[in-house]
Amino acid sequence: MDAHQLAAACGASMFAVDRASKDFMQMELLSCEPGRAVMRMVVREEMLNGHQICHGGFIFTLADSTFAFACNSRNFATVASGASIEFLRPAQLGDVLSCEGVEQLVQGRHGIFDMKVSNQRGETVAMFRGKSAQLKGTVLPAGAPQ
Repeated sequence: MDAHQLAAACGASMFAVDRASKDFMQMELLSCEPGRAVMRMVVREEMLNGHQICHGGFIFTLADSTFAFACNSRNFATVASGASIEFLRPAQLGDVLSCEGVEQLVQGRHGIFDMKVSNQRGETVAMFRGKSAQLKGTVLPAGAPQ
C-alpha cells in the first residue's frame, strides 16, 4: 500500500467510528492524504449563537476534526497537544464551510499543522494551528496492509 492509499485507509477507518464529526456535527471527510485532509460542514440553525452567526466552537470543531485526520494520515496514533484559532469573518446560516489541513512540520513525535476554514465563496473564515503528539500504536489495526 502506498502513502496515499495508507492515508485514505486511515481516514476511512477513523471516520467510520467518529461519532462527533460524522453523526453529531454532520461533517464530511472529503479527502485524507499524507499530511493533509479536507472536511466540509453546513452551518445549521442549531449552530447559531446569540448574534445569529455560527458559534465559534463549531468552527473550531471543524478545524480540530480536520487536524485529527491530517495528523493521523501516516498511520501513527496522534492526538492534539495544543491548538489556537483566529476567527476572521462570521459564518452564516446555510454557509458551507470547508477546512483544509496541511502538515507544516513533524519532528520526532511532535508536529505542527495549519487549518484554513473557508466558506462556499472561498472567503477565509478562520485559521487554526494545531500541535500534535504521537502516541504508541497505529490507526489501523496491527496486521492490516500497510
